[in-house]
Amino acid sequence: MNDLVMIADLVLNRPLLVTPDKAEVILSVLAGRIGVNVPEASRFVGDDTQYDENGRPVLGDWGEKKRKPYSVTKEGVGIITITGSLVNRGAWIGAKSGLTSYEGIQHQLKSARDDAAVKSIILDIHSPGGEAVGAFETAAIVREVASKKKVVAVVNGMAASAAYAIPSGATEIVTTETGVSGSIGVVLLHADFSRKLDHDGITPTLIHAGAHKVDGNSLEPLTDAVKSDLQAEVDAFYETFLATVAKGRGGRLSVAAARKTEARTFIGKAAVDAGLADRVGSFESVLAELSRAGGRNLVHERKTSMDTNDKPAAEAPKGISKADHDTAVSAARAEGVKSERERFKAVMGSENYKGREKSAHHMLMNTDMAAEAIDGALAGLEVAQPAAAAPTGDRSKDAIGGLVTVGADAAKPEGASASWDKSVERMNARVS
Repeated sequence: MNDLVMIADLVLNRPLLVTPDKAEVILSVLAGRIGVNVPEASRFVGDDTQYDENGRPVLGDWGEKKRKPYSVTKEGVGIITITGSLVNRGAWIGAKSGLTSYEGIQHQLKSARDDAAVKSIILDIHSPGGEAVGAFETAAIVREVASKKKVVAVVNGMAASAAYAIPSGATEIVTTETGVSGSIGVVLLHADFSRKLDHDGITPTLIHAGAHKVDGNSLEPLTDAVKSDLQAEVDAFYETFLATVAKGRGGRLSVAAARKTEARTFIGKAAVDAGLADRVGSFESVLAELSRAGGRNLVHERKTSMDTNDKPAAEAPKGISKADHDTAVSAARAEGVKSERERFKAVMGSENYKGREKSAHHMLMNTDMAAEAIDGALAGLEVAQPAAAAPTGDRSKDAIGGLVTVGADAAKPEGASASWDKSVERMNARVS
């Protein structure tokens, strides 16, 4: 089977998680036999050599150095690069061929998870996506690995479609200023060559058993029934895609918010505002952060303005007076309170807040979603029916700040997590 036939077998009449322009390139390759050269993935960071407990390279039967399927820095940061078009099986680990396989990515993730030398992991991503089959299984492995070691996905160019589904389960997603994220959607490409064959004087005949055996073949136009079946298949993958993203991102990007993107892509900070990424940074800045952390347990460690209220004041670094340190901590805490107050005001002043108060309070108290992302999520929810007035108790409203101080007798919002009481206590302390 030649390369073009293999490509056709992989992409025609199969749901794909790729950007539309990538689908057009694929079709042009098949129709015009235009070659596409993809640069080799290369990252001059870390070392893939296996070492023993004494720091000596492990040698194979022929005296060659044994290699890991990823690079590791001396500080214990594992680097897994995901580039090019993504396929389920059959491609080498890496992207020398322009392809990266899910089975290769899964092998790298599992190996890094079990490697004592790896303390944290960077997913270095530049890909437009690829096959739907295998993408969600790979995303599940990312979530599993992230429960044991910190996994930071860096949108180092593009993380679109399948290449976004995979890192959605990471501990954190960092995008570069020009990084492209999203394209949460599914496309199925069908090529009808029947008129071309007719022009060339060729009349194909398909002899088959089973009414649907040749559905979607490229030698004849699609019937309405076959088109409907293919649309149902695409819709099923789309729902799985949305559920996968929501499971990985938690309250940062719900199913409704992901659906509302309508498969758009977002650049840099816009991706953060939409809940698709957590912050803007770079591969180098993330590597430096994880390297400084060294062997600390980084699982689920998150930088939030609310953390300062739950932790004792850190010892002042050497060279800084305690007074200056305390002043800096107070200023940072005040800035965090101001930022949180503005976040509450923005959400509670939105038109989408009315009738969806419980959901809004849950997202405000239990997540770090930006106000714009919460507003988008609320827009996708149904408006609740008017309820009876809540008991006065000791509930009061700070009309100026737009914050709600919740008394001990207040009922938890529907769907609130076990951390609700702690969040309420924290917010009451902050407002006071």
